[in-house]
Amino acid sequence: MAIRSIREEGDEILKKVSRPVDDIDEKIQILIDDMIETMHKFNGVGLAAVQVGVLKRIVVIHIDYEKEEPIILINPEIKKEKGEQVVDEGCLSFPNKFAKVVRPEEVTVEALDRDGKRIKITGKGLLAQAISHEVDHLNGEVFMDKILPGTLEYATPEQ
Repeated sequence: MAIRSIREEGDEILKKVSRPVDDIDEKIQILIDDMIETMHKFNGVGLAAVQVGVLKRIVVIHIDYEKEEPIILINPEIKKEKGEQVVDEGCLSFPNKFAKVVRPEEVTVEALDRDGKRIKITGKGLLAQAISHEVDHLNGEVFMDKILPGTLEYATPEQ
């Protein structure tokens, strides 16, 4: 496993639409492991492959590092959204920027897991937010495109 470089604001790849994964081969498995390690290194909740420079429809999400395994979504499709929530959001590709965004309160996503098995997950609250945020990345959209006016804040980088 390896820590990959995270593509940041201004990198054109973040605005590109990712391609479906046709074959979950060894290269994809290594990419998934690297994405999880990279997400953990930077204390992220989620990471899309495009954020490490790979235009493939792969997302990893890990809400609670202590109590659960990461969620791996290959070729995810949001099938249902319910309600809405105004949330504080940030992104590893936009370090030290945070803003309020409207996200669904609940989402249902269908995808393949890392073994190619079809899965269906319904997430509420933070999980719904993370799924929506990461699937947006696969579609070339970033949270900065969705922020509520006047809510952008800058955090001081940790020393």
